[in-house]
Amino acid sequence: MQIRVVTLFPERFGPDAVDGVGGRAVREGRVGLAALDPRELATDPHRTVDDRPYGGGPGMVIRVEPFRSAIRQARSELAPGSRVVFLGPQGRRFDQRLAGELACLPGMVLVAGRYEGFDQRLIESECDLELSLGDFVLSGGEIAALAVIDAVIRLLPGVLGDPESARHDSFSDGLLEYPQYTRPEVIDGAAVPAVLLAGNHAEIARWRRKQALGRTLEKRPDLLAGRDLSAEDQALLAEYEAERRT
Repeated sequence: MQIRVVTLFPERFGPDAVDGVGGRAVREGRVGLAALDPRELATDPHRTVDDRPYGGGPGMVIRVEPFRSAIRQARSELAPGSRVVFLGPQGRRFDQRLAGELACLPGMVLVAGRYEGFDQRLIESECDLELSLGDFVLSGGEIAALAVIDAVIRLLPGVLGDPESARHDSFSDGLLEYPQYTRPEVIDGAAVPAVLLAGNHAEIARWRRKQALGRTLEKRPDLLAGRDLSAEDQALLAEYEAERRT
């Protein structure tokens, strides 16, 4: 995958911008990551990228021309089928499903905004997708871009040492992940659940599914709202709630 970031702070997207398995994928050349600075493509002597909003109001608005030039240059470096993604509060909520959709692309251009946002005409002419990390405001889109890059890269084939890791992550099937344990077996009187020590893989899988359902109900009930649970999942959830009451 090839990723380009259009940003006024290109230094944030150097070789060490992404850490962990994502960073290794970039260093090994599995992922191409580069940034383009719209200031470099501005045509006026002061390399202006923003201006006052028509109609008045606070702050400054990103101008069309320099960002459009940077976006089009970035797009020209990518394979057909790549998409231009604007990062902003009015976009589609970024989640694991959307990360999976983006991971299937040959490339993407992430456009990080600043100030009071983009001139609407830039969005209308250049944007394939708007996305948001959530209902809060950041000073710019760079943090959001890094989050998207990290989430997408780890879903690419061969990036994770064990492909099962991504399949068991939280949100991979719309549920939170089950609890994890490691050695020692007992800490401060708290023991690892016996089912994990018995070696019965079918029972372990059943326990993990039950815990994932139960934790999701407790911590993120919105993820279960409207979800059509199978009869088996309903039974596991009822069992989980009964156990919690005892």
